[in-house]
Amino acid sequence: MSSVTMSLNSSDAASAGFYMPAEWSTHSRCWMAWPCREGFNSEATCQNYVEVAKAISRFEPVSMVVHPRDRERAQAALGSDITCVEMPIDDGWFRDNGPNFLINDRGDVAAACFAFNAWGGNYQPFDDDAQAGPRLLSQLELRMFQSRMTAEGGGITVDGEGTLITTETCFLNPNRNPGWSKGEVEAELCRMLGVTKVIWIPGDPYEDETNGHVDGLAAFVGPGRVLVEAAFDRAHPRYDVLMENRRALEGQKDAKGRLLDLIFIEDAWQCIEGDRFCASYINSYLANGAVIMPSYGLPGDDRAKAVYQQLFPQREVVSLRIDNIAPGGGGIHCITQQQPSNNVPQTHIR
Repeated sequence: MSSVTMSLNSSDAASAGFYMPAEWSTHSRCWMAWPCREGFNSEATCQNYVEVAKAISRFEPVSMVVHPRDRERAQAALGSDITCVEMPIDDGWFRDNGPNFLINDRGDVAAACFAFNAWGGNYQPFDDDAQAGPRLLSQLELRMFQSRMTAEGGGITVDGEGTLITTETCFLNPNRNPGWSKGEVEAELCRMLGVTKVIWIPGDPYEDETNGHVDGLAAFVGPGRVLVEAAFDRAHPRYDVLMENRRALEGQKDAKGRLLDLIFIEDAWQCIEGDRFCASYINSYLANGAVIMPSYGLPGDDRAKAVYQQLFPQREVVSLRIDNIAPGGGGIHCITQQQPSNNVPQTHIR
């Protein structure tokens, strides 16, 4: 944990007055990318993507980035209410390689793009995914802030008021940013996302797909409030890992000096199928007026839904099976990326 003081210049999102708003703020739309990598583009996987997209589209517009060869198939499956945007891509995890949308106090929208290397070189090719953010922003005619640091959107959670949480096992991993110090990574996150305080948790040294993205471990769900993945049973295969992350958050304060209020939720560890399987209920999407969360056919589904209903009493909680997404190593949060509204005033107290 640290607060970072930086020398800012005109290429910084922060110095230009932009910041990443909290995910519970109002969105103009949700962005997704059609699964197209061989081995993760089955009919069943695509159908799960369709179900997620249609669920979100009840609450906010959805646009799907599609490889040109998949346009006809995707549009037929998605229907006319979801817009398809043609672009060469390599995979379907748009949270990680898509733009990280920003806003300023006037309501202008921009975005930060990090370097992308397919989660430390796990997949080839990834050239088109590495350019997806800049290409989309060019189409949207939005200002872009480009970082030389390798990072993914699933590796961060922000409160929109200056605080960011991330994991040591991910962005400090030599497969992302060899030679970068923790301080240098912090400074770049602050420059690119307009935050002033970075809180580090250990992450997950045993998770090889994303090297412990924070969106499977912890997420801001309100000012000063963090939903934390926990293990309530010592038989849990990640009991020690989750306890270390929990301890790292206990007693922490956000950028405004508030002691973090931690809410604990257990994952669906009883149904884990393979090393990559994403069993995290935290890996959900906050749509306008809704929470779109995963379900796994376990009693824990109802317990997790009750937690979200308590956290967001004014939102509809929609539970979806992700049987053919989770084996790929991610969940609903991993395949979605929110674009903030430029019409609704949003408070950001520096």
